[in-house]
Amino acid sequence: MAILKKIGVFSAAKIQAIMMAVIGLIFGILGMFITGLRSAGMFGGFGFLGILLLPIVYAIIGFISGAFGAWIYNLVSGWIGGVELELD
Repeated sequence: MAILKKIGVFSAAKIQAIMMAVIGLIFGILGMFITGLRSAGMFGGFGFLGILLLPIVYAIIGFISGAFGAWIYNLVSGWIGGVELELD
């Protein structure tokens, strides 16, 4: 068993930002199709804008939450110990 004592804050933030950007892109594409079906409605042009904006917004939120989560993990693991990992 190995124990994960610390997480690199910047490393976790980068990974979380990229994962969230991918999710934002998926949601942006889905939003484009949904608003494409309702193009006569008031959100007709939002689909393409969503493909551009959602990944950026999600990446920013992901970076902040990843850094904060890693910082909190490091703080708590100092008090109670880290997560046990079985590595092969």
